[in-house]
Amino acid sequence: QGQLVESGGGLVQSGGSLRLSCVASRRTFLKPIMGWFRQAPGKEREFVAAINAEGSATYYAASVKGRFAVSRDSAKDTLYLQMNNLKPEDTAVYYCAAGSNFMMTPSSWDNWGQGTQVTVSS
Repeated sequence: QGQLVESGGGLVQSGGSLRLSCVASRRTFLKPIMGWFRQAPGKEREFVAAINAEGSATYYAASVKGRFAVSRDSAKDTLYLQMNNLKPEDTAVYYCAAGSNFMMTPSSWDNWGQGTQVTVSS
């Protein structure tokens, strides 16, 4: 019923990989857009990646393109973020979100999870 629950965060060395998961309610999962944002200490929340309901279009921030991949599993109502070649600057709390239209500004999104911590060491 509108819930979004992230998991999969942790501590990893530079160059390592993690896969984040976001389990959503069916209604939330079927919203036109789902995606990921992140927020580092003392910084504003920033867009990371998004995918449309059909899974036919993906969007990425320039800083993660080529390293991260967003996907979705309709059978499990789950959103994923595969993160490869992680860098220390990727360290942040990662949030799952859902919305009606694709926008890069956090205020434009409707539903948010509680976040999961990703820490990348040098």
